[in-house]
Amino acid sequence: MRIYVSRQLQNPEFAGDARRSGLEALTRLAQVEELPADLTPADAADVVAVIADSTPFPDDFYAAGGDLRVVARWGVGFDQVNVAGATRYGVLITVTPVHMDTVAEYTVAQWLATMKRTYTFNRMAHLGDSRVIRCFDAQGSCLGLYGFGRIGQEVAKRAIPLLGDRGRLLVYDIREDIGRLATRFGAEAVAEPEELFRRCDTVCLHVSGADPIVGYEQLSLMQPHASLINPSRGALVDDAAAHRAVEEGKLFYYVVDDPVDGPRAIHRDHPRIIATNHSGGITVESSARLDAKTFEQVTDAVRGREPEHVLNPDALGHPRVRAWLRERR
Repeated sequence: MRIYVSRQLQNPEFAGDARRSGLEALTRLAQVEELPADLTPADAADVVAVIADSTPFPDDFYAAGGDLRVVARWGVGFDQVNVAGATRYGVLITVTPVHMDTVAEYTVAQWLATMKRTYTFNRMAHLGDSRVIRCFDAQGSCLGLYGFGRIGQEVAKRAIPLLGDRGRLLVYDIREDIGRLATRFGAEAVAEPEELFRRCDTVCLHVSGADPIVGYEQLSLMQPHASLINPSRGALVDDAAAHRAVEEGKLFYYVVDDPVDGPRAIHRDHPRIIATNHSGGITVESSARLDAKTFEQVTDAVRGREPEHVLNPDALGHPRVRAWLRERR
């Protein structure tokens, strides 16, 4: 049997005893190999488990993987693992929601940096420009969270003390319990996302999906001093619209946690569009948690146990899964 592991696990920046011992433990279960960049049916032979990154998983790989039990996603994004195909062929997909606090810290750091105009002051200092420009306190400001799931709630925990008695936290989510949940966190639920763009000094996106939900119409509602922070997926915001809106002074900063490539190449070298390489949830500490959880999920599946955080529970009833699953949660 073989286990494929993400190339992320070879990154020397995050090497350490815990990762090394975890990988060694996997070798006692099966032969451990690096996950190929392009998966074909031939790559599926004898593979029992995968620790996945952003590699696409085609249907024919799942069809050929008669021994494959689990694809453990190193993270929570599941766009590339083809959940429908995995479910159809009886492969469990797991995610690792153990770095939500790290993403929340990233969000708060960007919120404060944009309010204080840190990026602009840095650029001015390097150019020898010593002018003083307007910047703002987080205390007493209005912060909006578009999406109030696990990450949004972690942001709220950290933001409320910084907002102080005069600050306001507005949240929008389609969940039925949003009013009660917002009250529990000391926030105010709004009926439409447009209210966030219209009223807030900063709006943060905490939404899954790959389709645009923010375009020029929403960005045009923002105040010229306000900023949009997108730690989720770059595709959630129309990049051409964001570029246009910043250029026209509809908002001051757009922060996106994705590389400046593809549709985001339009932002390259823009002083008020800040991009990070989808690294907002990755720190030394969060990587260790992600490692440990994926190692655990793979080990459980190989040993016939239902792993934690199964994304496609319908697959648990598939004949291929029933053939090996001996212990349910």
